[in-house]
Amino acid sequence: MKSDDRRALTGYDRRVYALMNRREGASLHATAARRRTAVGTHIALTAAAIACWLGSVLGEARWATFGLLALLLPWCLATGIINGATRGLLELRTRALDERQRAERDRVASLAHRAMMWLLLGTTIAVGCAGLAGAGIEGLVFPVLFSVFVVHWLMPLWVAGLTAADEPVDDVAFDEAAVH
Repeated sequence: MKSDDRRALTGYDRRVYALMNRREGASLHATAARRRTAVGTHIALTAAAIACWLGSVLGEARWATFGLLALLLPWCLATGIINGATRGLLELRTRALDERQRAERDRVASLAHRAMMWLLLGTTIAVGCAGLAGAGIEGLVFPVLFSVFVVHWLMPLWVAGLTAADEPVDDVAFDEAAVH
């Protein structure tokens, strides 16, 4: 980022940029396998949270509310790991990104859009088949729509986490290792 662009950033932009580029947790997302694990964990926690929320709203189960509260902290940690892996690609405002990051954000949005299209097609076919088979789909409308909404909201984060590239190797550390 150029110094002229840096001055155009607000205090909020600078704080979020600094937060998203902290290196303390870099080992949690240093490899592709760890990033895939973080995204898989996030997907599982999201599915469990959706189930708990739907259970508390539709099933009036009090335990589901406590389950949702128990899932909140691990879900936030997994979100933070993915955001750290992408260096805040989706959290930073456009003016805080350089050209490469803007192109990456567009690529992630395009891939997420394509994945959601196929997910929506599969969901439509599944609900349509259930309706043709005689199953009462009236009870499925809200849970399915809510679940698809949440997945649509989080799909760019998951795609960004899965497609994030490894950090470049530090040349100084590499040179020191080669000398010793």
